[in-house]
Amino acid sequence: MTNRRPFFDAHFHVIDGRFPLCENNGFLPDEFTVKQYRDRSAALGVVGGAVVSGSFQRFDQSYLLDALGRLGPGFVGVTQIPHDLPDAEIAHLAERNVRAVRFNLRRGGSASLEHLDSLARRVHDVAGMHTELYVDARDLPDLTELLTSLPAVSIDHLGLHADGLPYLLKLVERGVRVKATGFGRVELDVADAIRAVLHVDPTALMVGSDLPSTRARRPFADTDLDLVVETVGDHLQAVLHDNAAAFYRV
Repeated sequence: MTNRRPFFDAHFHVIDGRFPLCENNGFLPDEFTVKQYRDRSAALGVVGGAVVSGSFQRFDQSYLLDALGRLGPGFVGVTQIPHDLPDAEIAHLAERNVRAVRFNLRRGGSASLEHLDSLARRVHDVAGMHTELYVDARDLPDLTELLTSLPAVSIDHLGLHADGLPYLLKLVERGVRVKATGFGRVELDVADAIRAVLHVDPTALMVGSDLPSTRARRPFADTDLDLVVETVGDHLQAVLHDNAAAFYRV
């Protein structure tokens, strides 16, 4: 089916060769411009979304600010910054609709785990930004106390692995948000994981396309969104739009 409900795409990437790209573990992505995103997502009902910096973009902000300018109202940024970025520059990014800082614990390219506590608190204090983690949920037990002490946190890609789902759900109980994204990356039953998160906290779940799905076993398919629609029942508007729009302050 084609989604005709408003969809806030809570996780996608823009890759523009006009801006710096850094090889990550021998990988450089193909281009995926704002125009390519617009064309690919045209049937999905997208009314806004979050452009997420990848490992291969490291601390470059130029591509992100350009993309946000081209995408226009309703779109926000999730960036990676060095741990010692001055407060004034964090505030400037927030003024340009950057809403979160990402820690890529799977592939690097971001600030390191040792700076998670201090940086997450600082960006929230300075600019109201939240923190996003690309992390295997099997590694969450070592992070649980830290993450639940932070002001606002989300976890990408349903935590990636079924064995980590119980740890993820414990975080959801304590206010952490979850992105149902990257279904071609995960090693779990997506529908079961979605239902489990909704059972704990219906406001915690957000959905994103993960386009263009770099390094995933398979790329996003429109049927991924159909699966969400079929699974979430009465929570559809919240999951497709309202939860993420509120979290990203759009």
